[in-house]
Amino acid sequence: MPKTLSNPVELGTKAADFILPDAKGALHKLSDFDGTPALLVAFISNRCPFVILIREQLAAFAREYEAKGLRVVAINSNDSAAHPEESLARIGHEVETIGYGFPYLKDEFQAVAKAYGAACTPDFFLFDGNRRLAYHGQFDDARPGNGKDVTGADLRAAADAVIAGAKLSAEQTPSIGCNIKWQPGNEPSWFSKAA
Repeated sequence: MPKTLSNPVELGTKAADFILPDAKGALHKLSDFDGTPALLVAFISNRCPFVILIREQLAAFAREYEAKGLRVVAINSNDSAAHPEESLARIGHEVETIGYGFPYLKDEFQAVAKAYGAACTPDFFLFDGNRRLAYHGQFDDARPGNGKDVTGADLRAAADAVIAGAKLSAEQTPSIGCNIKWQPGNEPSWFSKAA
C-alpha cells in the first residue's frame, strides 16, 4: 500500500486559524479551544488503513487526556467528490460508530490542510498553551500488518510533556499514512503522486 510521510514542519510554528463544520452543522474555530494547556489537531480519514488501525485508541487517548487538559480536534481534508466515504455525512457516522468525543470537522476546500502543511492521514499537530507547535510525529510505531500493538506511546509522551510545560526534543519520528486525497488541480507544491 502506498505510504506518505508527514511533512517536516518547524517546531514553534503558530497554529493556523480555521472555521469548519461538523456533521451536525455546527461551526468550530481555533479560538474555541483557547485557555487549554495543549491542543491536538489531527488530520484523519474514514477509509485509510493507517487511521482505521488506530482510531479506537485515538478515541480512548482523547477521552483520557481531556481530563489532563488536552483538547482534540480532528479534520478530514480528503476530496469527498472522488471519495464519497470521506463526506460530511460519513464523518457523522464515524463519530457515532467509533465514539469520537471530540469535534471531527470537514475541510471541504482543503485550505486548512494546506495551512498546516498536512500531507497524510493520520497527521498529528500537537500545540502548547500558546498554540505553538511542540510535536509533529507519529501516534506510535504500529502500522497495518506489522503486528505491533497500538498504544499511542509517542503521542502520549509528547502530550504529557506539553501539559507539564516541558520542552520536547526536536527529534521526532514522522507520522506515516495515506496521502491526503487532493482535489484535482488543488494539490500543494509538496504533493507527489509517486509518494
